Amino acid sequence: MTTDTGVGIPAPSSSAESREQQSLATAAARNLATTTKSTPQMQGISSRWLLKVLPWVQVSGGTYRVNRRLSYAVGRGRVSFVKTGAEVRVLAPSLRELPVLRGFEDDAVLEELATRFVQREFRAGEVLFEAGQPINEVFLVAHGKINKIATGKYGDHAVVGVVADGDRIGDEALSSADSVWPYGGQAATAGTVLALSWPAFRELADRSEVLSAQLLQYFADAGKPQTRHGEAEIALAAGHEGEHELPSTFVDYELAPREYELSVAQTVLQVHSRVADLYNEPMNQIEQQLKLTIEALRERQEYELINNREFGLLQNAEYDQRIQTHSGPPTPDDLDELLSRRRGTRILLAHPRAIAAFGRECSSRGLYPGTVEMQGQQVPSWRGVPILSCNKIPIVDGHTSSILAMRVGEDNQGVVGLHQTGIPDEYQPSLSVRFMGINEKAIISYLVSAYYSAAILVPDAIGVLENVEISRPRS
Repeated sequence: MTTDTGVGIPAPSSSAESREQQSLATAAARNLATTTKSTPQMQGISSRWLLKVLPWVQVSGGTYRVNRRLSYAVGRGRVSFVKTGAEVRVLAPSLRELPVLRGFEDDAVLEELATRFVQREFRAGEVLFEAGQPINEVFLVAHGKINKIATGKYGDHAVVGVVADGDRIGDEALSSADSVWPYGGQAATAGTVLALSWPAFRELADRSEVLSAQLLQYFADAGKPQTRHGEAEIALAAGHEGEHELPSTFVDYELAPREYELSVAQTVLQVHSRVADLYNEPMNQIEQQLKLTIEALRERQEYELINNREFGLLQNAEYDQRIQTHSGPPTPDDLDELLSRRRGTRILLAHPRAIAAFGRECSSRGLYPGTVEMQGQQVPSWRGVPILSCNKIPIVDGHTSSILAMRVGEDNQGVVGLHQTGIPDEYQPSLSVRFMGINEKAIISYLVSAYYSAAILVPDAIGVLENVEISRPRS
């Protein structure tokens, strides 16, 4: 219905009035205004605690040599396996990780020895051997966990150790025919072992001159005076009276110490000259591109310091410095054992999900871990040692991870980071940005390089809690 205005023209409706623009629209106004912008953001930036807490040592020559006392230390202790269907075989070269075969060079003998291992399956709770029985076999754990069970002074049974994937147990049988088990072995989980009997090894040693010579050398080294760490003993006298003849001694060194060469992470940053010329206000395009590129390089640097096969901390931790969790999740008992195995632990490094799993275990026991201040931030701690997050520690199969305990610094014979400052075109310490020129397409190129490595000065500077269960239990 329309309203007559007296001249025959309908009056406009209220809806039509609302559609008429009465002021300048924001879309048009933006043409005359300067927007406020943020700098480019990057989701992949993490806390990078490892880079912050490692003491960095200047490596002027590009190589860092770790000199140690002469050690009669045996093999690292873990062997490797290959699985074909249900069949599991030991990789023959990895048998050099057994103490008695360290440095053995005859591959043919190792191949024959590998064929003498017999595969056995075990189920959870099964007793593999008992304390006091003769050791007549060596077991290589291909998969699963085995608890070492010993009888205490008052007749109670306790778990005194755990062996898991790649570990060996009973290798005393290879060096002595009359050894007995000082503990029992009970399976904590189902798994697979490869067993080698003492007679099978002895028969091969009798036929092989090189293997017999290897055994003689092993026994000779084992008979030399040495510390519990396998280092050559320093002869001392204490508690004597009168004119006692003092022993003479010297400190022997390793003849072939390990050397660490600086590694590098590099990329070529490319920026079109038109972008650099015309779009440099209010932010410098090259600087912003470079900032995010360096962030990515630093993230990669921390990943390599953890996982690199040559110098990564997780890969190069000695096997006798690795322990297994008692029940799966990281409990306060597990962290106590990890801390007790080394002096002066400075930091605990764990994946954020492992830290959360440890928090759940503490909550279930009514415990509340404290906090400490690290570089102006409050971080969780255990026994006064900060627990720092590191998302570069891998999660295996989606549910297990590792926790690292480290002593740091050259003065403490700990873990150190390696870098070289003062390099040409240095932009940050040990990171250079080098102009590479402009190509025929007017693209400016910069070579961005970060140089770094890490060294473990003595084996007990770093310990690893392995097979940490991080999945949340079903309620």
